[in-house]
Amino acid sequence: MKFLIVDDDFDSRRLVQKILHPYGYSDLAADGEEGVEAFRQALEAGEPYDVITLDIMMPNIDGQDALREIRDLEKEYGILPPEGAKVIMISGLDDSQEVHDAFFLGDATSYIVKPIRKRVLIEEIQNLGVRLEP
Repeated sequence: MKFLIVDDDFDSRRLVQKILHPYGYSDLAADGEEGVEAFRQALEAGEPYDVITLDIMMPNIDGQDALREIRDLEKEYGILPPEGAKVIMISGLDDSQEVHDAFFLGDATSYIVKPIRKRVLIEEIQNLGVRLEP
């Protein structure tokens, strides 16, 4: 299992990495720009990510724009839903507009409000049909 964790908060990145560590390999990105580039490189290498956690509020490229760029890259590579990466938006904002934009403008797979809890994240990934095996 291959994960991409995109969050500008160091502690949040490390927490998600620690939660997901038993289930696979995680790459980390500190902002949306780094996240999109990591995603592009993974596609070019033929090793796409299975699950991406993507913070919304970040410098350079925010999570909403990064998600749209990720979905555009998938289209360029001929990856169509539901075959694309499972993208879980993670935010401190419990804002209906952000949730709407994530699902309807960016084709997010899920949305979790911080603080990040291990049980919630694991259950959310499994609810998306991803088998997590240590």
